[in-house]
This record gives sequence, structure tokens and C-alpha cells, in this order.
Amino acid sequence: MTDPSDTRDKAPRRFSPLWTYLTGVVVSGFAALLAAEFQLGLHELATLARTPLFWVLTALVVLGELRPIVVSTSRLASGTATSALFTFAVLLYHGLSVAVLIHTLALVVSGLFRRRSWHRTLFNVAQVTLASTASAVVLGAFGHHPHPDQPWVPEGGDIAVVALAAVAYFLMRGVLVCAAVALHERRSLLRVLRATIGHQSLVYTALLGLAPLVVVVMSRSPALVPLFVAPLAAMYFTASLSMRRDHQAMHDGLTSLPNRKLLILRTEEALAEARDDERVGLLLLDLDRFKEVNDTLGHPVGDRLLQIVAHRLTHSVRPGDVVARLGGDEFAVLLPTVRDAAAAREVAARLRVALTEPVRLEGMTFDVDASVGIALYPDHAPDFELLLQRSDVAMYFAKEGRTGVEVYIAEKDRNSPERLNLLGDLRRAIGGDDLQLHYQPKVELATGAVEGVEALLRWWHPDRGPVSPDDFIPLAEQSYLMRQITQHVIDAALEQAALWWHSGIEVPVSINVSARDLLDSALPDLLEAGLDRLRLPPGAIQLEVTERILMTDQAYTADSVHALVELGIPLALDDFGTGYSSLVRLQRLQVREVKIDGSFVQRLGKSVDDERIVRSIVDLVRSLGLRSVAEGVETEEVAQRLREMGCDAGQGWRFAEPMPAAEATVWLRERLNEASFGRCPSAEVTTL
Repeated sequence: MTDPSDTRDKAPRRFSPLWTYLTGVVVSGFAALLAAEFQLGLHELATLARTPLFWVLTALVVLGELRPIVVSTSRLASGTATSALFTFAVLLYHGLSVAVLIHTLALVVSGLFRRRSWHRTLFNVAQVTLASTASAVVLGAFGHHPHPDQPWVPEGGDIAVVALAAVAYFLMRGVLVCAAVALHERRSLLRVLRATIGHQSLVYTALLGLAPLVVVVMSRSPALVPLFVAPLAAMYFTASLSMRRDHQAMHDGLTSLPNRKLLILRTEEALAEARDDERVGLLLLDLDRFKEVNDTLGHPVGDRLLQIVAHRLTHSVRPGDVVARLGGDEFAVLLPTVRDAAAAREVAARLRVALTEPVRLEGMTFDVDASVGIALYPDHAPDFELLLQRSDVAMYFAKEGRTGVEVYIAEKDRNSPERLNLLGDLRRAIGGDDLQLHYQPKVELATGAVEGVEALLRWWHPDRGPVSPDDFIPLAEQSYLMRQITQHVIDAALEQAALWWHSGIEVPVSINVSARDLLDSALPDLLEAGLDRLRLPPGAIQLEVTERILMTDQAYTADSVHALVELGIPLALDDFGTGYSSLVRLQRLQVREVKIDGSFVQRLGKSVDDERIVRSIVDLVRSLGLRSVAEGVETEEVAQRLREMGCDAGQGWRFAEPMPAAEATVWLRERLNEASFGRCPSAEVTTL
């Protein structure tokens, strides 16, 4: 049996229930130890000390304490010391006094070697002494009182007596240790017994069942006793291999924390054991800005940071709580018992405080922070999957609101069954005819020449009809589908651009991508392969990204951005004016064009402030040597004001509304026949 403090080496708080229990066991155990040793005279002890068998047995017991047989369960990994075999054999042969004396010496040596705290060593000595005493009482009840002067060798008819003594030994140790674990982890004794006693009983049956054979060998040829090390070694290595396989299957390779599979098992156990007045909490924790560490200093430094985070989390939770790594920079903390949401918040706050201590790696200091989402059983979900989903939703609330910690609130959850069904329909629509690109021209304000077209992603649902991008784009961004949609848009835009270019309509196509897409190292390769396959020059496309990219320092250092620039693919900045960008940040990003958000453009002539904003943006963009494009131009009055300001181009219903590819082709040919296109720097494809 393992002692109760494997996960905590700190002494329990004085006068706490655990401290009181350990004190009672230690006092009782040492009283039994003194009583047993009082019956062993100095003459008998000196005689034993002169026999090689005594020291061989002592060495075997010490070795057994140092190399326990580890048994893995879904609840915990516990070690069963092989010393129990030889201690029980000595108990049968020489009696209680010699057995507890040898085992006490072994536990003291093991405690010193492993640097265990004093309270753990004292408890182990006490519980082994009490277990041996219970076994000796059973033997005495059947008239067997082994003593160094009168050794006892069991016969065939004594099997039942030996079995009862072994059961008494096992049950006493099991109950004493499990009670300590239950107090330490604040769990019921029955729960701990159910989780551990079955697996431990199998090992103890094998060990204690060999004890009578050891006694027979001791009585006939003591020199053969060390041969029992061979089967014990086989058991030890077999259990170690099994434990290693179980550990690899159930734990994260980088941090050695439980993985998702083990977290599911622990959560299901906690849900099954939860009482009516108890709650089970699941906390989902995601590190903020961790990707910047990986991108700036590399994955080895990021891995070391994750190991430090894992260490801090495991040393900040309560006994019995489970810290798991789900992948990347995402961790989960299971609270098998928690009073209410306020108590769960306290745990989450403690975890965040533990992470805020600066970390120094590679000569740099990092400030680590995290967002935590909390979901409770049965308040928010009845099973693990829903608990995880809703703690994930709460975690995103914490990220969006920058509050650090949030508890799941059903009223704020946008993931309704209808939205989940819509997400499934969207997944099936990708790559089919339901998702199409519609095109809207972009016109040079000074000459009226068409510079290109903007294409808008449209979804025609077979049952719902047209679905607004405002409904499905945010849904895709919160799921795994956004990358697939981006690739679908890129493929469709390149195909259409190739049709236009190879038929004489040389319209460069710009593709709207998210900040995540722009920083994806696979994006340059994807675009280069598409351009080569369709025989298009790099200038045939343009990438647009929203102004929020300026707030991410990675945009200025990412290899993907440099690769796109080297490839010759121009960048444009979309929705400019809606964020908090600075002139310095705008200069650092290699863009050729800035698009003014339509919310400002549409209020020209109505709002003096908006007119000042648009004029300032146009002047700023011109001073940087870039082109300005106004979105949402719906009237000639607005177009004229933009011309007066010096804005280069505009797009909106004033010039043309979005059209399917076939209609857009006809429209472009008509305009091409009417006038020369002149320089056509850009046309845009966007998912918005």
C-alpha cells in the first residue's frame, strides 16, 4: 500500500482531521511496536543478529521497500512494497517482534534514502506494525505463537489459518492507508476503497501466498531464500512495463500530466460518485499569447514554458483535483467535489495567480497569463462532453471580455442546437455548389475605370434558402471549419481569375484572409502552387486582412508574410478606421492598399466627424505612398466628396451590386468594350 502523501510531502495542518488521524495511528502503532519489542529479550535479539538469515531477510525487506510493485488504476498509480512477502514470512516463522523490528529498520532506511518527510515515515511504521499485530492476533487465536526460540513452519492443514492471517494483514493496511488518503483528498472512505482495494488485493494475494513457501525454505535451507528475488523481479519488471504502457496511453508525453482519455475516466468516476448536495467542476484553461512565444523563440522554448506551467498548476490545486493537458496550450482542471461556483472561482483565481509569476527562459522574462472557463455538474451539464463544451464556451467569454475567469451562463451561449445543426450543414456545403462567390466591381473614382471586382461568399442552404454571412462566418471562425472555407475561397477565386485572365480580362483578384490564415506557414505554398497550376502571375491576386492584424506583433516578423512579399503577392488592409492602429504600425506592415470602412463612408455629408475621419485616412494613406479605397459608396454625392478628398477608388452599389460569376463576366466585358481598363491594380475576393 502507498502512504497517503505521495502527492504532497508537506506535513498536514495541526489539529486538522488528517493530522488528528495520523497522530492517532502513529501513537497506536508505536505503542504496539514497543509492546512487541518488550517481548523480545536482548539475548534472543543478539542471537538473531549473529545469524546470516536475519541479515538476509533484513536486506530483502529493505530492497522490497525501495522497489515497490506499481499497480495502475484509472484513479491512481499505487505501489505495493514486495517487503510484505518477507515481513509476513518472518511473522509466521519468528513471530511479531522480529517481523516489526525488521520492517521498521527497512522503512527508516527507505525514508532516508527517498528523503521522505518524518510524518510519512512514522505513519508507515505505525500502519505496518498495526497490520502485523492484527495478523499475529489471528495466529494466536488458533494457538500459534511463533518466537525466535520456537519458530513455526505451517503444514498443509494450516492453509486456512495462514489465509486468515494474511487477510487480516491486508485489510488492516488497506483500511489505514485508504482512510488517510480519503482525509487527504476530502473524499469518502468507501470511494477510495473501491478505487484501490481491488487492484491491491491481486498483488497482495500473490505476495502473501508465497510467504509459507519462504518459511519452508527458511526452515530447511536458509541459503536458498534469496532465490525468491527472481520471481519478485519478474513481477516487478512486468508491472513496470505495464505501468509504463498505461502511463503513455493515459498521460501527455511533454508534461506527464493526464491526457484527455484519463481526464474522461476521472470525470466519469467523479460524476458517478457525486452526492446530491455536491457539485463536480471542470475548468478549462487556455494560455494567453502563447503562440507568440512559439513563433518568436521556437517550439523548444515553448515546450519548456508548458512544462513550467504544468508544474505550477499541479502545485496549486487541492488534493484530489486533477490537472490534465488537452493539447497545445490548453489545460483542464477537474474538481471532483466543489461547493459552488464561488468556490470554483477561488480555485481558478489561485491558478491564475500561480501563473502570473514571471518566467525566465533564454535570457528573457515572460509574463504568463491565462483565461479560465468553469462549468459545473449538475448545474450546467450532465456528462463530460457537455461539461467540456460549456467550460470551453465560458473560457471564450473570459477571453473576449478579458475578465480572466468566467462561469458558464446559458443565456450567453451562442452554441444552440440550431447553430450546431447549421455548423454541420456548413461542413457538408464546403466544396459543393451551395457555397459560391458573387462579385462586386471596384472603380477608380477619378476616371471611372474598373480596377477589379470584390467577390462575396454566399451560401444557399437547400432548406433555409440564403444564409447571411453574418450568421455562418462567425460560426466557422469559432470552429475547425474556417481553414477549410478559406481554402475553398482561394481555390474558387484562383479558378475564376484564371478564366478571366486567359480570356483577356486581366483582373487581379484579392482574397480576404483572417490574421490566422496570414500567419499560417502553409499559405504561401498553397498560393504559389495554385498560381503555377493555373499559369497566373503573382500580381493576379492580392491578399486582404483586417486592421486588427496591426495589433499583432507577429504580423511584422512572421515568415509567411515575408514569403508572400517575396513571392510578389501584394497585401491590402481592410476595414481601416475601425480599430486603434497607429501610424508606426501601419508603416511596418508591407501593404499597398488601405480600404476605408464603409461605416464612415456611408455617413459622409451627414456627420462632420466621420467626414474628418475619412479625409484624415485618405491624407495619411497618400503620405505613406499607398492607395486608398472607399467601401460602401452608394450615392453619387458620396462618390463626389471622395473624389474631392483625393480617394483613389471606391466600391459599392453606386457602381454595381454583387453579381454571380457569369453576370460579372458579362458586365466586365461590356465595360472593357466601352473603355480601356488602364492600370488595374486590384480586384477582391472576400468571405464577408
